[in-house]
Amino acid sequence: MAYPGYGAGPGGVPGGVPGQDPLYGYFSAVAGQDGQISADELQRCLTQSGISGSYQHFSLDTCRLMINMLDRDMSGSMGFAEFRDLWQALNGWKNTFASYDRDHSGTVEGHEMQQAITSMGYRLSPQAMNCIMKRYSTNSRITFDDFMSCCIRLRALTDHFRRRDTTQNGSATFQYDDFIQVTMSV
Repeated sequence: MAYPGYGAGPGGVPGGVPGQDPLYGYFSAVAGQDGQISADELQRCLTQSGISGSYQHFSLDTCRLMINMLDRDMSGSMGFAEFRDLWQALNGWKNTFASYDRDHSGTVEGHEMQQAITSMGYRLSPQAMNCIMKRYSTNSRITFDDFMSCCIRLRALTDHFRRRDTTQNGSATFQYDDFIQVTMSV
């Protein structure tokens, strides 16, 4: 359910049999015998897949964020269902980034970043956008990897907030320890 101030919710392909999904073969080759993908395996996987296109490759930190965003079983690694959900989200964010990187420089400027975030359903204050620009930009430009990190954090923080906003009025209560856990996991 969407309501003011919240971005788009987590996407995801419903259920399905892993063996019938075209991504499963790719996943199993990367995951190996343990059936899980770690952050460094994910980084290699995404680099080899070419999902970043002509943009820079994903940093290990961004890969850790990706795993944490969807790590439902809190294993620190990613199973197939989590990988499939990530793949869908990555493609959506890549398309969004590409549509705002009109000069194909591999970066977006502040106003483009704001438009991209708005297009994803987030309604952030100018102060929040300013924080995003300070955190993710270099010379007022945001690279693809930093764009992905921002999207991952926005989604994960929004998901955590939604779970605590039980009345869906844009307000939530956090205990200090809970707040630290949420922000450190994102």
